[in-house]
Amino acid sequence: MASSSPSFLFSLLSLFSLFSSISSLPTITVPLSQFNNNPSPDPWEKVAHLVSASLLRAQHIKSPPDTHPTKTPLFARSYGGYSIPLSFGTPAQTIPFVMDTGSDLVWFPCTHRYLCKNCPFSSLNLTTDPIFIPKASSSAKVLGCKNPKCGWIHDPDVQSRCRDCDPNLSNCTQICPPYAIIYGSGSTAGILLSDILDFPETKVPDFIVGCSLFSSRQPSGIAGFGRGSPSLPSQLGLKRFSYCLVSHRFDDTTESSTLVLHGGSDSDGGKTKGLTYTPFAKNPTTGRHAFSVYYYVGLRKITVGGKRVRIPYDYLTLGADGNGGTIIDSGSTFTFMERRVFDLVAGEFENQVSHYRRATDMETMTGLRPCFNVSAEKTISLPELVFHFKGGAEMALPLANYYSFFGKAGVVCMTIVSDDVVPDTGVSGGPSIILGNYQQQNFYVEYDLENDRLGFSQQIC
Repeated sequence: MASSSPSFLFSLLSLFSLFSSISSLPTITVPLSQFNNNPSPDPWEKVAHLVSASLLRAQHIKSPPDTHPTKTPLFARSYGGYSIPLSFGTPAQTIPFVMDTGSDLVWFPCTHRYLCKNCPFSSLNLTTDPIFIPKASSSAKVLGCKNPKCGWIHDPDVQSRCRDCDPNLSNCTQICPPYAIIYGSGSTAGILLSDILDFPETKVPDFIVGCSLFSSRQPSGIAGFGRGSPSLPSQLGLKRFSYCLVSHRFDDTTESSTLVLHGGSDSDGGKTKGLTYTPFAKNPTTGRHAFSVYYYVGLRKITVGGKRVRIPYDYLTLGADGNGGTIIDSGSTFTFMERRVFDLVAGEFENQVSHYRRATDMETMTGLRPCFNVSAEKTISLPELVFHFKGGAEMALPLANYYSFFGKAGVVCMTIVSDDVVPDTGVSGGPSIILGNYQQQNFYVEYDLENDRLGFSQQIC
């Protein structure tokens, strides 16, 4: 963890001056809409930016920081994500959050002096956009150092370092130490609050949320839906949550679907009608701390046009140290595959689509490959891509979920990304495959936490 600068400490002190049990959560629905921080009208620039951001996201997921105080890898938000509105405080203040199954901290900007450095694609306007103001909430409290929940973000033994607390007194005014999440592409820093999470159907008291003062490449808040203790599902004690992602258009739109939070238990452990299921893989017990946050699934094979791609066993199998395997991630845009996996999948596409001419200029422009020139074709024939999971579940992707058509150029490109993060030998750290939200669009996806499984079915969202 980097040391705190004088300006950071001054900002924290300024923020401090602003502050002088759920038995059965009902089923809650929340609007889920696309989020894109890239206002560029140039479609090529948008796609190239999304490719770059997807690769940055993959690098952070595969190599999260080991330093404390954090166990949550954060990421640059300037890509096509999905946002939800959440309301905190008394009276309630509604803030937009990116829904992210790859992290577990829920945090928002919480001062009019919020500073976001290096946010070229940010549309945040501090005079009009929602920012949580702690002093306007009568129920907002700074989390104390002795509160057990302080250990959710910091080391479990953080309470032993509460030096300003009198061991003979039950009350302690020392706050939980500030969090600072720092990594290659961005950062955010602030303090932890306890406040009311306000849904129309119910109010959730004492919800722990991060109050960020400044960030780098992180203009707005994140709603962590991962498997850690600070995540929204964990704090709400959810049994399931589900969503259906509307199609990507890479622009701002008022169209939305719903995120459903299920608090009730299935007495018979039944399956949702129409869904096929695959069990979640057991999270790594060693290796990077953040690997425990991810949702691992047992991807057994990939077929292209009905032909099995011969992917090495080590890449599809999750090791105890977190190497290899597959996770599903709502915060990534394009699915990421390590180079050796990607080359095999892309090579099979190239073999089966040899009747079209490669569009290498578009590959250079967008960062996607393979791309094919289909401008002279009346109909387009491309092989089907299918992910086969443990338990027999199959995700047969519609063409729009793994190919993007650039009409003016008459070119189609595969929307799966990779880079040279894999060495010549061995398997690099972290998951080999990250299933992004572009491949999940127009699928109903259910995270069945009670029965430890993922369910899905194709439908129009």
